[in-house]
Amino acid sequence: MTSGTATEFRFRDIWLVAYGPSIVSAIGHGAMMPVLALRARDLGADVSTAAAIVALIGMGQLVASLPAGALVARVGERRALVGAGFLDAVAMAFAALTDSVAALAAAVLLSGVCWTLFLIARQGFMIDVVPVSHRARAMSLLGGSYRVGVLVGPLIGAGLIRLTDLTSVFWLGAAMSVCASLLAATMPDLGEEKRAATKASGGHLPVWTVISSHRRVLATLGTAVVILGMSRSLRLSLLPLWADHLGLSASTTSLIFAGAAALDVAFMWPGGWLMDTRGRMVVALPVVLSMAVASLLLPLATATWSVALVMALIACGNGLGSGIVMTLGADAAPAEGRPQFLGAWRLCGDIGNTGGPLLVSAVAAVAPLATACLVVGALVLGGAGWVGYWTRRVDVARQAALSRPSP
Repeated sequence: MTSGTATEFRFRDIWLVAYGPSIVSAIGHGAMMPVLALRARDLGADVSTAAAIVALIGMGQLVASLPAGALVARVGERRALVGAGFLDAVAMAFAALTDSVAALAAAVLLSGVCWTLFLIARQGFMIDVVPVSHRARAMSLLGGSYRVGVLVGPLIGAGLIRLTDLTSVFWLGAAMSVCASLLAATMPDLGEEKRAATKASGGHLPVWTVISSHRRVLATLGTAVVILGMSRSLRLSLLPLWADHLGLSASTTSLIFAGAAALDVAFMWPGGWLMDTRGRMVVALPVVLSMAVASLLLPLATATWSVALVMALIACGNGLGSGIVMTLGADAAPAEGRPQFLGAWRLCGDIGNTGGPLLVSAVAAVAPLATACLVVGALVLGGAGWVGYWTRRVDVARQAALSRPSP
């Protein structure tokens, strides 16, 4: 299987090996995440410790980004995906069996590490198998496959819990991770010859060498990705806090999030099409602006319907930007040292994803929540200029490359 030409390429030819593992794995993670804190509480953790255990998923992703890129460079995307799936299954099974809070924390951290390895390997495979003309749509569908899993997973998990107990969700996650590994094992190893040639010519480039060689891209476009990640993470921190501030019930808040998730999925394909046909900036800039405007409007939302409208605005922007970070990473990735670069790129996104909630927490600790909304909105609005400038530069370079005659 190769990428072929743009006219020959069809998504249906690659959908199973390209998206199957992601959807299946995301179902397991989607089922596990809503009850992870409850599992910690059942084992005796207090509220703050349970929240910290949930955060370890993100921490595992953050610390594993660079090592995961180096590992993919050495073993290839297929082996990385298969190994990550089986290791994640072990972590999920351990989370189901353990009676220790510390052991649960270790299992969650390991699961986060596996998920980063999984994502970097998936992105590298898509760069190889999809022509540049379809890249953004392919990455949008890859991001959307995770969203589909997160929608389906909690529904299956809720049914299992009703029939059995809480640990059954973790066994579901383990089973889904094994299935993802088996699906990944059927994909071709497209980089095998290149890895062999690299090894014969002196070995793989060290991670820090790749980072140093591409430090300008990481410091400019990578910073734009940090802003993108930070703005998109606000929906998971500001919205629940504001809903709680207004006294909305948990069921009402969940219903708002469910409706927003449907909008998120609906805007997935249009966002990818726009990036492929109109450029990266026409999606990246609206994503950041929608988050900024939503944050600034949130203090005015004092009823359920107005909170739902703000959440809908965020969902439209977030769905439109499905795959934007992976697309920009694929555009910027070099031919030599690509997995190591993608690990550094993933780190930029993870810094943004982690930094958004931390920023909200820091401002809310010293000011009312409404003030936190305004401060965060203003900061994101300021960052929109940086995102627009550097994604526009990507579009100019991409157009020049596409118009350049083939040798």
